[in-house]
Amino acid sequence: MKGWPTRITVLSAAAGAAAALAPSAGAAPADDPERPSKAGVADVNTRVDKLFEQAEGATEKYNATAERTGKLREQVEQVQDRVARGQGKVNRMRDALSALAGAQYRSGGIDPTVQLMLTEDPDGYLDKAATLDRISSRQLLELRRLQSAQRDLKQQREQAAEKLAGLERHTRKLKGQKRTVQRKLGAAQRLLNQLTPKERAERERAARGGDRDKAPQGGGQGADGEAGGSSDTGSSAASGRAAAAVAAAKSVVGRPYSWGAAGPSAFDCSGLTQWAYGQAGTSIPRTSQGQRTAGQQVPLSQAQPGDLVTYRDDASHVGIYTGNGQVVHAPYPGAQVRYDPVGMMPVSAVTRP
Repeated sequence: MKGWPTRITVLSAAAGAAAALAPSAGAAPADDPERPSKAGVADVNTRVDKLFEQAEGATEKYNATAERTGKLREQVEQVQDRVARGQGKVNRMRDALSALAGAQYRSGGIDPTVQLMLTEDPDGYLDKAATLDRISSRQLLELRRLQSAQRDLKQQREQAAEKLAGLERHTRKLKGQKRTVQRKLGAAQRLLNQLTPKERAERERAARGGDRDKAPQGGGQGADGEAGGSSDTGSSAASGRAAAAVAAAKSVVGRPYSWGAAGPSAFDCSGLTQWAYGQAGTSIPRTSQGQRTAGQQVPLSQAQPGDLVTYRDDASHVGIYTGNGQVVHAPYPGAQVRYDPVGMMPVSAVTRP
């Protein structure tokens, strides 16, 4: 399968951004020795494509870690709440035991046999002794319960400490992945800044294959990059929720890409598809890799509106099929949610949630 036309892949980045690290592209003469040659422009495009592909893979790893971090944070809060409740229970049991011990102590410390011999009311003493025996038995039971509660509390504290440590590890990992994404995006932007406005515009046109900001009228490409790769046998959505997800995705065409975002004002690729299905009342995983296996896989030739189309061997990009050989997706930083051909790059899988 071929990728984007002339390997201008999906991630072409903020083409219009100004760059302080390079001279003004528009002012550079054609024979500027620091300007890329024609072959150099192709090399810049290839390197940018690779950097943005790597950045998108790193973004999906970031999304997975962020999702795990969020779940760990919820678990930590739950365990900490159980620890607090367990400590309260232990405190109440200690208070009750203290009261029982005090009552037993105040009953007297003389040997029960001696007390019976000296008492003027043996029957009354025996009644008291039976009561004290019951108090002692109850105290023993409460002591055992306290010991059990203390063991539970210790386990909960250990669990809380373990989850807190895990949360700290994931938080550090998250920061590292964020730096990786930013480094890749920065390097790509510096390369793009070497191109003239005309070259950047040509790059964008090649990447998009024309103006597809508006709803498509038909056509498109297949998984092999050639027109007609999807027969689009399913002109209607596979289910009501799929139709609702497609409608949601279409409703945000034109909103900006932002890595790590899951709507409603901005999206990355898997954030868009997750949000769209969320609007349809269906939960799907946060990452494109998770979405690849989030349902029944079907051949591209049998794709129906609402199917998730993942791309590349590592499933690092995803869009939602809308019919007529088109997907809606959030392509790359600096771009907007838009329509593109389903065969814009190598298809990894078509999944029907």
